[in-house]
Amino acid sequence: MSRTHVTFDSAGIPIAGHLYLPDGTGAGRLPAIVVGHPASGVKEQAAGLYATRLTERGFAALAIDAAFQGESGGTPRGLEDPAHRVEDLKAAVSFLATRAEIDADRIGMLGICASGGYVIPAVAGDHRVRAVAAVSPADIGRQFRDGADGAQDPVVIQAMLDAAAAARTAEARGEGVGTFRIFPDTAEEARVLGGQHGFEGFEYYCTDRAQHPRSAKEFTWSSIDRIATFDPFRFVELIAPRPLLMIIGTDAVTKHMGAEAFANAAEPKELMWIDGASHVDLYDKPEYVGLAVERLTAFFTRELAPSSTPAVA
Repeated sequence: MSRTHVTFDSAGIPIAGHLYLPDGTGAGRLPAIVVGHPASGVKEQAAGLYATRLTERGFAALAIDAAFQGESGGTPRGLEDPAHRVEDLKAAVSFLATRAEIDADRIGMLGICASGGYVIPAVAGDHRVRAVAAVSPADIGRQFRDGADGAQDPVVIQAMLDAAAAARTAEARGEGVGTFRIFPDTAEEARVLGGQHGFEGFEYYCTDRAQHPRSAKEFTWSSIDRIATFDPFRFVELIAPRPLLMIIGTDAVTKHMGAEAFANAAEPKELMWIDGASHVDLYDKPEYVGLAVERLTAFFTRELAPSSTPAVA
């Protein structure tokens, strides 16, 4: 297996990615999978892990950094822009479709956490993608509006929108870009402020478990009004007749989001529950990732098989 650092354009912003290719790729063009990372993540974390595992099973895989984050370009740094995240995924498909190693008619997409939401509108509107899968899918707009568990006091998002509005005015006055911290200082603070879900996020992103110097620790306040009005699952039914696979942990605090989206999707669709797994467990814990990768491999092997009917050019 090889890993190559690549760049390509997404609406004028250079996107950084790692292109993984299996050994012995001279026999013909490969099926390929675009892999998106969770919010605040980078391509070297969960996205890179899944890309590696899928490449070991014969696929090409492209793990990317979102615009404004990681090694990708764009300012202000730390902007989480759902609309641009969707565009990044489509731009990744365009990049793969031009590569000599890749069969442009056999491209799939995989999203993890927030990208498990972003892949839905990306694929709904891009008929070049043959199949889509989501691991621990989350609706980032709903999470900010209602909390991961749906129990957040409505005053929280209203206060954040107030802060976002003030930050935009301050920036227009030349006072700089306002940001807010994603994680507290300690695991205990994370547990108190965010419960088990908040603690798991802290443990993944802020400890030796998976921390990375380029993973976002702050978002811009101007991210908030973009996120608050974003509804990634609104048009999930438009994916059909192309297949959808969702993989969700039975202990994930976000499981209601994916389950409701799945219920609204049209056939063909598949839902895999992984017993005992939380939302973040599916990022990297071998006993859960292994099960997810087995199902993803079977799904993409079947759905990205050579076809006599080419995808839309």
